[in-house]
Amino acid sequence: MKIIVDAFGGDNAPLEVLKGCEKAVKELDVGVILTGSKPKITKCAEENGISLSGMEIAHTDDVFDIHEEPKEIIKSGKNSSMALGLTLLSQGKGDAFISAGSTGALVMGATFIVKRIKGIKRIAPSPVLPGENGSFILLDAGANTECRPEMLVQFAVMGSAYMEKVMGIKNPTVGLLNIGAEDSKGRELEIGTYGLLKSSGLNFIGNIEARDMPKAECKVVVTDGFTGNIALKLYEGMGAFFSRKIKWIFSGAGKAGALFSLKKIKLLRKQMDYKQVGGSALLGVKKPVIKAHGSSDATAFFNAVRQAKRCVEGNVTGEIEAYVAKTADTVRE
Repeated sequence: MKIIVDAFGGDNAPLEVLKGCEKAVKELDVGVILTGSKPKITKCAEENGISLSGMEIAHTDDVFDIHEEPKEIIKSGKNSSMALGLTLLSQGKGDAFISAGSTGALVMGATFIVKRIKGIKRIAPSPVLPGENGSFILLDAGANTECRPEMLVQFAVMGSAYMEKVMGIKNPTVGLLNIGAEDSKGRELEIGTYGLLKSSGLNFIGNIEARDMPKAECKVVVTDGFTGNIALKLYEGMGAFFSRKIKWIFSGAGKAGALFSLKKIKLLRKQMDYKQVGGSALLGVKKPVIKAHGSSDATAFFNAVRQAKRCVEGNVTGEIEAYVAKTADTVRE
């Protein structure tokens, strides 16, 4: 299996990318194709004692600027390390692609270079988030701000396939993010989606409110991209807030109190750490594409490669494609 990685995407590229990929090659039994400037990659590896064994380099000097318009990825940015990686994936030169670059550009490039699965209306960035009872997936997390009910049903299908095939959760529960639990709550979007989800054959448990998300009893949380992005940013912000508060509480507890709770604190911080997941899968693409966090370090890139490998092994795209084909007559496309 070969995983294509944008060596110049993210704040810490290429050093942290190379460190994470080196570990992945050694521990995950995968090959890696790095896209970007070969001289810069080689120099960085030599200066930091990183072995490039098991890695190929697909050379290009261009890097997509995060401040550019996303649509430029298929125009002025078509020779960038991100666009090259997506092109290699579309050509079958690798099995999955990872980038920590611009989210908008990656969604745009995945849509027009790798292409969507037949029948899928929109690609959905889908972060896996930590909760009280394990993890859950949120989709859409920001790409599609205006949606129709049938699109949200497809998000539910894609999220269910991911949680089952990658996260190992059989028959995952699906909830529709709403302002109340009653089936009459919400806008026309939520009311229309509720009816379609109820007859979709998925393990739909009804509406859930935002306060129920951290419980993680619902494994697939579905909403439009506008609402999803607000929920995601608030969730991330509250995680950082509680982390600071815990540190503040124990700063005055003395060594004995801190040591007593140290293991639990470390466990909680690890559970809330995005680096342990790797990245956000762009679900709906013909082949696995992972959006790593912009500030990803070596650990995050290693886990992103592991995440990509699981997507390939679980045939997530095939599962989504099969379900969409099976329900084509039931859910209006």
